[in-house]
Amino acid sequence: MTGFLSSISSVVVIVLIMLLGYILRRQGWFADSFAGNISKLITQIALPASIFISVQNNLTRDSLVNLFENLLVPFIGVVISYIIAVILVKIIKVQVGRRGVFINTVANANTIFIGMPLNVALFGNKAMPYFLVYYIINTVSTWAFGVFLIQSDDPELIEEEKKEHKIEWKKLLPMPLVGFIVAIIWPLTGLKLPTFASQTFTYVGNLVTPLSLIYIGIVLADSGIKNVRIDKDSLFALIGRFIVAPAIIILLVRFCAPAIHLPMPALMDKTFIVQSGTPALAVLPVLANEAHGDVDYATNVVVLSTLLFIVVVPILMVIAG
Repeated sequence: MTGFLSSISSVVVIVLIMLLGYILRRQGWFADSFAGNISKLITQIALPASIFISVQNNLTRDSLVNLFENLLVPFIGVVISYIIAVILVKIIKVQVGRRGVFINTVANANTIFIGMPLNVALFGNKAMPYFLVYYIINTVSTWAFGVFLIQSDDPELIEEEKKEHKIEWKKLLPMPLVGFIVAIIWPLTGLKLPTFASQTFTYVGNLVTPLSLIYIGIVLADSGIKNVRIDKDSLFALIGRFIVAPAIIILLVRFCAPAIHLPMPALMDKTFIVQSGTPALAVLPVLANEAHGDVDYATNVVVLSTLLFIVVVPILMVIAG
């Protein structure tokens, strides 16, 4: 019951912050350029800082070595999710500008803002190492590959330009991924992060979630909240997020891992199942905007998955045991 109430509380917070952005935009507080400005602030500065400080606060040099031993199951789960998502894109013919968002919705989850508080409420701090295993895979998946898919789905890049397009390191190495790489390397140096730097990264990193949600509210205000609906592309994205992704993890932890004698503690089993069914990333509309994609579609998916998660939580809890 505690975990269920915690999940509802998290969803209510998300909705209220999105509502704040919606109201302020409707009241004329935000200029037309404001949404674009905060999207750059989030992707280029706040997200790298958030990822860096999260790793520093939750991982040590010794724990990094131990955790890497448990990455196989969520890694395989994410790879299979990508494959299924790509197949679905071809089958249902998802249009250009939505494909990257669609694939990310199926393969990557909102582990930080919803996944982490829910996991702590359900299983306590003892499950934090297992949560971090899933978090690492989800983070690398999102910023090493997911972002690249969204950027390569830019509808403004016509086929001729794509063929002649030179390698852009900004796309292959987005700033959030750079932040993660530096965060992983830092503990290996044995250096301690200065207090002033740690506090700075913390304050800046804390901007990510509220600004992303306010951005969604602004997009809803501009496009009209009545336009939030379950169309074909949104429906299949939600099926992928709440049925396909959890089903893959359940099969892996309950059947495949025991079959190959891969150690799978009960707490890790439960953590992976719960995390696999968390909503879509809150920053998807921001990333879609940066890549000139369908921001309304990305907003639609985020809003719907966040609200539907209230229904999904009890089912995940029963399955996880």
